[in-house]
Amino acid sequence: MDAADHKAALRQYALITGNYWAFTLTDGALRMLVVLHFHQLGYGALQIALLFLFYEVFGVVTNLVGGWLGARIGLNRTMNIGLAMQVVALSMLAIPTVWLSVPWVMAAQALSGIAKDLNKMSAKSSIKLLVPDAGGALYRWVAALTGSKNALKGVGFFLGGVLLAALGFRGAVLAMAAMLALVWLGSLVWLRRDLGKAKARPKFSHLFSKSRPVNVLSAARLFLFGARDVWFVVALPVFLVATLGWDDWQAGAFLAAWIIGYGIVQASAPRFVRGRDGHPPGRVAAFAWAAVLSLVPALMAWQLATGQPGDGVSAQTVLLAGLGMFGVLFAANSALHSYLIVSYAREDGVSLDVGFYYMANAMGRLVGTVLSGWVYQASGLVACLWVSAAFVAVAAGVALLLPAHEFKGET
Repeated sequence: MDAADHKAALRQYALITGNYWAFTLTDGALRMLVVLHFHQLGYGALQIALLFLFYEVFGVVTNLVGGWLGARIGLNRTMNIGLAMQVVALSMLAIPTVWLSVPWVMAAQALSGIAKDLNKMSAKSSIKLLVPDAGGALYRWVAALTGSKNALKGVGFFLGGVLLAALGFRGAVLAMAAMLALVWLGSLVWLRRDLGKAKARPKFSHLFSKSRPVNVLSAARLFLFGARDVWFVVALPVFLVATLGWDDWQAGAFLAAWIIGYGIVQASAPRFVRGRDGHPPGRVAAFAWAAVLSLVPALMAWQLATGQPGDGVSAQTVLLAGLGMFGVLFAANSALHSYLIVSYAREDGVSLDVGFYYMANAMGRLVGTVLSGWVYQASGLVACLWVSAAFVAVAAGVALLLPAHEFKGET
């Protein structure tokens, strides 16, 4: 790649990253707005979880079909379609509160889920085409994009709580729709037209990955993200507000700070999640980091279960300390997985493999979200944490089935 091509690639990377950041802000804010607003309206934990059901279901479908679509029409178009759909989804929620029926909110969330995964699949796939996989560069750039995205999702959580307090639900979604519409118009003008289009038009039958490494990593990813969302998405914010007595803005700010910290750690992962002799990490590292992570929710569950009933200070201490440890270790696992999928993916039609992998990611979120509401309502936060520990342990075991990388001394 000569200097001119390198400069052009960096401009495209910056544009893609900017699109991804803007979308992520609205996605995180909308998630917090819906959880807090409908909790204020008297919805239970399971009811709130079901509001996100179509968001996650359509995320599964979108990642699968979106990878095929990106290979056929180009990643620039799938990214712009995602931005436009999020503007529509936000606008759908800007109707008077009395008209916000459950089916309507679920439909808006479904559209938002499609938009989010089109945008994410396009951004992650584009890196494979813009950054060379040499000297750990791809690992560092993937970690930087993913980590910054998650940090901004945390900012979005905080933004959602602030906007809800300042503008109300309707004003908040209208403000975000207007901001994202401007980003979409800029993307239409400046994003490269042929980015990510496969040389040979893939058939619809190519939706399902025939790559064993991609399939194995996808299974590990499913359980990893199910383990996070089974207690983080619904159970934790409801527990903070309903049991520990936190205000809505406090819960939003705390979860925002956690995700920001998680994103910063994820972006820094190449500094401490390494393979042998300077090589990028692989199979053994994926197993080891997941195995250690599985201990955290197990220890939290044990401490909460053996503490004094109603001891809010004790429960709060366990949650704060446990969330810190979980965040660092989960960020390392997520960054490692994100690098491995881009590394394993084929360059021609990269979005097919990346889309299949993020389909599994969305399936994990779907399972985790539904279980977060159901298990919490039936058995409480401790049960959610035990399920989380079991899911991470499965992810660790599956990681051992990954193939060794081509370099000697793979870890």
